[in-house]
Order: sequence, then C-alpha cells, then structure tokens
Amino acid sequence: MHTKISARVIRRRKIKKHIRKRIKGTAQRPRLVVFRSLKAIYAHLVDDSNHRTILTVSSLSKSVSDQIGKAKGKIAMAKIIGQAIGEEAKKRKIESVVFDRNGYLYHGRVKAVADGAREAGLKF
Repeated sequence: MHTKISARVIRRRKIKKHIRKRIKGTAQRPRLVVFRSLKAIYAHLVDDSNHRTILTVSSLSKSVSDQIGKAKGKIAMAKIIGQAIGEEAKKRKIESVVFDRNGYLYHGRVKAVADGAREAGLKF
C-alpha cells in the first residue's frame, strides 16, 4: 500500500535534519532527545560520539507507571518523564545535556519534559 505522508510530518523531518546538523551529544554531555506519539512520550540520552543510547525513560516504563497513573493529562505526564530522566542521569553522574526537541515546537509536552529535567537538576 502506498501511504501519503502529511505535510506536518515532512516539515518536522526537515526541521529535525537542520537541528541535527548543529547538535551533537558526547559521553560527558549527551543529547536529550524527546519523541512524542499521540499516547506516549519518550526521552532518551544519546552519546553521538560512540553511537549509543545511554538511558531511556518513557511513559510506558514500569519505573514511572505508578506516577503516570496519578497524572492528569499529557503535559503532567511529560513533566514526570522529564523528572525521571533527570534523576536517572544524576545517578549516572551526568549533570549537563544538549536538548534536542526532535523537530517539534518547544511548547506543551516537549517544554514540560525540559522543565521536568531542569527541576531534577540537569543543566542545558
């Protein structure tokens, strides 16, 4: 089947490509990538120099499932994910990151993840 890609997806891919030209994550300062689907939100810490994902937290993770159940709305859920990835990064002695909004606007759930990570002590 041939599926038509929406203009919104094409625009996000263009922006994402432009962002990735400038942003690189290292082992000391990894890239914090945010991906959002309609139901879930994902946050990854990526070391681009070694091509590795250091840490992943999502709204589907068992470690945050009890907090996600109490959250009211997607933005509150995104803030919990940001706090969780910030706390896990602190345990692994990662203090500063480069934020990659992955082509999304810095608004709503993407901003909530960033705010939650900052509250947990990560520096951007």
